[in-house]
Amino acid sequence: MPVSTARKRLTIDQYQSHAQDTGSPEVQVALLTQRITHLTEHLKVHHKDHHSRRGLLKMVGKRRSLLDYLKRKDFDRYQTLIKSLGLRR
Repeated sequence: MPVSTARKRLTIDQYQSHAQDTGSPEVQVALLTQRITHLTEHLKVHHKDHHSRRGLLKMVGKRRSLLDYLKRKDFDRYQTLIKSLGLRR
């Protein structure tokens, strides 16, 4: 089951930089992190679901590339984002 619309809207509201912002790297990374967390929980129960595992790996790679981009462009925004999301790096 995908992330609910209301929860997605709350995440966008929390990480957006202005009222119409839905595509900034911060918002994209936050939404990907939410989906990754949800899919990780799914795979703990359904460990043989290799199709979902492939999608998870693609999402993790996409998040990593967005974080690398943000790190190159604005290091302060990068640090603030990883701290608020609780990511390791």
